[in-house]
Amino acid sequence: MLKEFKTFIMRGNIIDLAVAVVIGAAFTAIVNSFVNDIITPLLLNPVMNLLNVKDLENVMWHNVKYGKFIAAIINFLIIGFVLFMIVKTMNRIQKKADDKTKTEPVAPVPTAEEKLLTEIRDLLKKQ
Repeated sequence: MLKEFKTFIMRGNIIDLAVAVVIGAAFTAIVNSFVNDIITPLLLNPVMNLLNVKDLENVMWHNVKYGKFIAAIINFLIIGFVLFMIVKTMNRIQKKADDKTKTEPVAPVPTAEEKLLTEIRDLLKKQ
């Protein structure tokens, strides 16, 4: 059972997934900082000043705190856009690589027997 577990853990897919989770967590921290420290002060401060609110989390309407929800939507849109751009770039790179490896189909070289049969056919057509 221990050997099976070791085999399972050492699969390439599992290690790739672990790396993706760690990078995803780091990327989430970057996006959260971008939203909280740049987007919120630049774009949402005018609205927050009208509502006399200092934190986006405290934005309320009839006791409904929708500020966190707005921040989550902004985070989602930013992450979605970045992932879209990454996938689009990877697809473009893959397409270029595929185009380089594509070759025109080459007609097979006829064997000596096929050449002889072709000559016989051509002679029979002349008669």
